[in-house]
Amino acid sequence: MNILDKIIVDKKREVILKKSIIPTLQLENSVFFKKKTISLSDRLLKSTTGIIAEHKRRSPSKAEINYSFTVEDVTKGFQDAGACGISVLTDGKYFGGSLDDLLLARATVNIPLLRKEFIVDEYQILEAKAYGADLILLIAAVLTREEIKSLSEFAKSLQLEVLLEVHSLEELQKSIMPTLDMIGVNNRNLKTFEVSLDFSKQLAAQIPDDFVKISESGISSITAISELKPYGYKGFLIGENFMKTDNAGKAAKEFIQNLNKK
Repeated sequence: MNILDKIIVDKKREVILKKSIIPTLQLENSVFFKKKTISLSDRLLKSTTGIIAEHKRRSPSKAEINYSFTVEDVTKGFQDAGACGISVLTDGKYFGGSLDDLLLARATVNIPLLRKEFIVDEYQILEAKAYGADLILLIAAVLTREEIKSLSEFAKSLQLEVLLEVHSLEELQKSIMPTLDMIGVNNRNLKTFEVSLDFSKQLAAQIPDDFVKISESGISSITAISELKPYGYKGFLIGENFMKTDNAGKAAKEFIQNLNKK
């Protein structure tokens, strides 16, 4: 099994356990469940920079990235820097995140929050809504077309936006449907962790204009964004580049200011 397969096996076990502990009614009665969501796709379409900054402590490919910040410091820093939205990793075993990170982020900022997670079950979408997310991520590599359809429809019923992540033409073609808002091309192969912007460039023309295009992973320079914008990308998800510094918010602010000068 590759790392992605292992993550999904563990995630399915985790969801079964969580369902046995926290009933859906408890999630539906949370303070944030009735909160009006904020559209990331609208913000990206109006933005000149399109930066989605990510709170990420570690990853399977990089081990520890940064444990020295509080979620509040990072997310407030990202909001003050002018990020369009914030991605919050909630996987514990492989990324060092938690749903509490999402909750703290929601209590701190008022910009769109993405629950970055390996979603395999509707229960996780209820969690996302209950803990203050505005949108969810669905990963085409680990879901069938039927699963993408049912999970995205369920998310839309809760007024959550849906970002679908793809890495190949095959994944894109099986996944296109009207219940998606954004399509993200992951420049990192989740099976080998190889990174190349060519993935975004090659798939750009195949993504219908109905969807906001986002490029994810391996974006660490203004040059990379300048290269991708002509391909129609409106959003750029940046994680490690900010998180590996001494001050993630400051790093994001300087990056966005420099981007605005272009």
